[in-house]
Amino acid sequence: MNYHFIAIEGNIGAGKTTLSHILSKHYSARLILEEFADNPFLPKFYENPRQYAFPLELFFMAERFKQQKDFVMQKDLFQAVTISDYLFTKCLLFAKVNLPEDEFRLYQRLFDIMFQQLIMPDILIYLHSPVSKLQENIRKRNRSYEQKIPDDYLFSIQETYTHYIKQHNFKTLFIDASNADFLGNPDHVKAITDALEKDYEHGQHYLVLP
Repeated sequence: MNYHFIAIEGNIGAGKTTLSHILSKHYSARLILEEFADNPFLPKFYENPRQYAFPLELFFMAERFKQQKDFVMQKDLFQAVTISDYLFTKCLLFAKVNLPEDEFRLYQRLFDIMFQQLIMPDILIYLHSPVSKLQENIRKRNRSYEQKIPDDYLFSIQETYTHYIKQHNFKTLFIDASNADFLGNPDHVKAITDALEKDYEHGQHYLVLP
């Protein structure tokens, strides 16, 4: 295994947490999961984005920083692989979509201070799904506050992610997850674990699931 710290990213409903659980079991890896349910501003944000975007993003950033900082300080020597279902840079990407320019500039200053104290994953797995598939997954998991997420918001998040990945030259396994079924189709998981056996150069590498 060439990668000791793997982050999995994607839009809302892309399957990040499901795949993280499966890969963590496969590799007997330490698992870092985003604790989104603890954010008291999340339901309020979906009801009133303008009013609650800034406290929402600040809360997320503080919680993610604490998790990632704990990981840096307390690496488990008996677990050679760590899987995270988010990239810390996610903070900045969502803030860019959700915050007005003046608030985003302040947020970015705080982000930069925190980011310097963390480490980047060895590889990023990015799950790309069309918005129609994301909406289908969102309906299935049935979180009440997510059911009215508009398509254009998901498009904005998608574009922000893909632009960021193309602009930054780190190892990324870009997966077409349009028909992904990580729980029901073991071949989809095997395609990813097989891909992770390769030693990639920096940049984007594309994988289509069977």
